[in-house]
Parts: sequence; structure tokens; C-alpha cells
Amino acid sequence: MDLNLALEIKEAFPDAHITYQRNKKTGAVYVYSVQSYWDKEKKAPRNKQLYLGKLNQETGELIPSTRRKPRKKEKAPGSEGAVAKVAGPCLLLQKIAEDTGLAAILKKCFPQSYKAILSLVFFIAQKGLPLSRCEAWSASHLHPFGEPIASQRVTELLRSITEDDRQRFLALWLQKITEDDYLCYDITSISSYSQGNEFVRYGYNRDREPLPQVNMAMLFGQKSGLPAYYRRMQGNLSDVATLKNTMKSLDFLGTSRMHFVLDRGFYSRSNIDELLARRHHFTIALPAGRKWVEELIESCVDSIASPSNYREVGENAAPLYMTTKLYKWGKEGRRTYVHLYYNAVRAGEEFDRFTSRLLRVKKDLESGKLSESEGERYSRYFIVRETPKRGRSVLFNEDEIRKHRERYAGFFCILSNKIKDPMEALRVYRTKDVVENSFDDLKNQLDMKRLRVHDSGVMDTRLFLQFLALIFICHIRNTCSGNEELKNFTVREIQEFLEPLVRITYSGRYGAFHTEIGPTERKILTAFHVPLPDS
Repeated sequence: MDLNLALEIKEAFPDAHITYQRNKKTGAVYVYSVQSYWDKEKKAPRNKQLYLGKLNQETGELIPSTRRKPRKKEKAPGSEGAVAKVAGPCLLLQKIAEDTGLAAILKKCFPQSYKAILSLVFFIAQKGLPLSRCEAWSASHLHPFGEPIASQRVTELLRSITEDDRQRFLALWLQKITEDDYLCYDITSISSYSQGNEFVRYGYNRDREPLPQVNMAMLFGQKSGLPAYYRRMQGNLSDVATLKNTMKSLDFLGTSRMHFVLDRGFYSRSNIDELLARRHHFTIALPAGRKWVEELIESCVDSIASPSNYREVGENAAPLYMTTKLYKWGKEGRRTYVHLYYNAVRAGEEFDRFTSRLLRVKKDLESGKLSESEGERYSRYFIVRETPKRGRSVLFNEDEIRKHRERYAGFFCILSNKIKDPMEALRVYRTKDVVENSFDDLKNQLDMKRLRVHDSGVMDTRLFLQFLALIFICHIRNTCSGNEELKNFTVREIQEFLEPLVRITYSGRYGAFHTEIGPTERKILTAFHVPLPDS
């Protein structure tokens, strides 16, 4: 753009910013000046847009509009200019950033760009929209960066954050929030349309979408209620294969002994060996069908339903019988505890589901389509015969099926090397649901159902920003769940209620003030300990 024209625009519209819009069909780029103002009638901030011209595609210079050219705005005698910005959500998110220590850690890791990073995270947490929509939002809302963030600036920021930057942040963040806490570990898949990303692969898609994906592992603090760590992986890895490298990554970050809470999908003897070797604590569900687990069930199947083992677990929950067996793990005989639980009500339901799976497996066996893992798991329940003349025949092994129904149905088991009490082990294990809830937030609240980036470096920074935004979402939900007046509000509603709180700044001697605070806004700000702004 011509320098003189740019200076003229700045002089005529000092509070405005320049935005660019591309015509997808012609490729032409049109230039507009956008300025925020306060609509007195509707009592809300609005944007005023002025068309300036279009860019020369060869030189990049502006071709001024012949219809309209910026002129210096004439002020009436004694009048003052005013700028209105939505302030409510920023007041809330800024307080959360300070209270969690997130702002201080970002400032330490990104001294030059932490304000811009926080602003992008505020946008994601508040709107849950693609970053391409951030420019208009940044012009009408208060945020740490303080100025409109052009799309080019967003791209530059995404490319500037390195892997070393992200790991340095995670090391400090882990140190702050994981002390003496249970850490729930789980993995989700994020679908992608990308064609050139080396981490995008076809694998087990948890959203049942026929798309390639990247996998994202996450640690979630039980006591803090906040995400503590994440790691991006290629999309074709199984859950069980990821745990060892996650532990190595955590060692690299300088973490001390942790207590992992794991679903049965992460169980393997080698994973347990690794956890014990690295002196971590763990609480993990055991998959059915393991011989050593069945032997433990056999040892207590006739005695577990004793009244002394009866426990009521929460409201509207089925009662459980529970007991604990000491188990010496491995050649070194490491002390572990196997907690066994029996639910008489669910025993019949579980067997019905088991029967349904058997019928499907039988069909796959007959057609030769059964996977190797399922074949190993269910082989005892079938008798397979093959003859040159009659081909393959598959029969049920009725004795083994009856044994499962009478001996194993209704049981589930949890293994821990730290927790001795079965009630405490069950409570801790059930907190793993917080990770699944956070994955749901990532995809539905924070625009991560599908990745829209092709470059792996940009993708990594995008995931980093999503992780930071998730911290705010979780903090808001945690606070609301503990507040009787706010417990029925969604995270989105909390922020939308604060939208009418606007900061109006005058260019003259009047300074700035905030619009009136309604009763609901007051409740929200008070619950989060946000100082009430003067009206």
C-alpha cells in the first residue's frame, strides 16, 4: 500500500484497522477500514466498514476506490471520539489466567508474544470458531494483545512457536499442577482432511468417521480438574503402544513420581513392568479373559457375596460386593493390589452382551474375517473344525461359555500398586471420565472436531492453543459445578452472559467507563472473584 495513503487513512481513522477480503472466484483482494463504535439505541458495540479499494495483484499496491476516498474526519466543536469494546469475557478469562498461574508461565516462556497467544486462546475459549474469524473479534473485544490481530499475524504466530517452546511450557505447567495428584491418562482421535501431514494416518477413529486422523494423548489432574499434559501422535497407533513413550516424554520434562489412572485399553504386562521400573504409581482396570485374573476371581467367587463385602456406591448406583487380593508382580515380586468387584444386577446384562459378541465373532470366524486379537480373546469359546470336503464349521464351546456365565459374569477388576482400599481405588478409577469429557469439549466447544491445517508445524501450535483454551473451559466448568446458582449454566452461556458488559473509552478528558452490570453478570463475576468494574 502507498505510504502516503496509509498515513492518510491512519490520520482520518485513528481507531480503525485495515482488513482484507479475497474473492474466491476472481482472486481479487479488497481492502476495507473497520472501526468499532457504540450503538446508543441498541446498547451494543458495532463495526463500521469503509471500502478503500483493491490490491494490485502484481505489485501489492492499493488501487484506491474512485467512489470513496478517506478524508479527515471533522469533529464538531467540543465533541469527543469514543471506542466501545466488549469487556466482560476478557475480565473473566484474564482472572482465570492469573489465578491458575497460566499467564505467568506463558510470560516466562514467550516474553515477546505471550499477549498475542493469550488473545488467540481467549478467542478459542470464548467463541470456539476457526482462527480465520479472529480478526473481526479482536477488533470488537478487549483482549491482552490490545490491538486487532490480522490473519497474517495469526499465521506468523502459529509458525513462530517451536517444539522446544511448547515443551518448556509443559514442564513448568506440569510442575505447578500435578503435585500429589492423580493423573488420568487417555487418548482421542482428531479427524483431518489434510493430504500432506505426515502424522495424519488411518486408524481406530473414535468418532466413527471414515477419515484419517492424528491421535492426541492427555493427562488430566483429578484434584486440580485441569488438563496437565498432552502429546500428539500419528493416527494409526494403538492406545497400549503409546504409554511407554509418554512416560519417556514426562521423564524428559523432569517430572517426579506420578500416579497414573488408566483404562483397561492401556493394560499390558510390559506397560505394568515399565510403570514399576520407573517407580510410578498406577490404578488401572484389568481386561477380561486374562488367565491370572480369572484365577483370582475363582479364588473368591464363592465368598465375595458375603455381607461383610457389601458396599453402597453413590446415589442410584447398583450395590457392589468388593474384596482385595495381594498380588506379587513379576519375577521381583513387586507388591500390587487387585481389587475385585461383583455386581449381581449387571451379571445377567453383561452375559447378554457377551452372548451378542459371541454371535458376531462366530459369524466372523465362519467367514475368515476375525481379527487376530479377537481370535485370541475368544478362541476358548469356540470349537473350529476344518475338513477338505465340508470346509470350516464353527461350534460353541458350551462348557467354557457356561463357566463364564457362572464364574466370571458381573466381575470387574482394578490393579494398583498404591491404593489398598477397594472403595478408594474405585473412586479414583471413576475419575477418568474427566478426560473423556475434556475430549468432548475439545471437539465440540473448541473447534477441534476436524483439523483444517496441512502443515505439521502449524498443526502442533494449533493443538497447543487448543490445550491452553481447554484449561479455561475446565476451570469455568469446575467453578460452576461447585456454585449452586451457576451449576446449570453451560460454559458458553457463562461467557455469553458477560457480552453486554462493554468498556467505552473516550479520546478526550473523560477517560473510560464500563456499562451497567446486571444481576446475573454480577453473580458470575463474584463467583470467579473478578473485581467488579466501576460503571
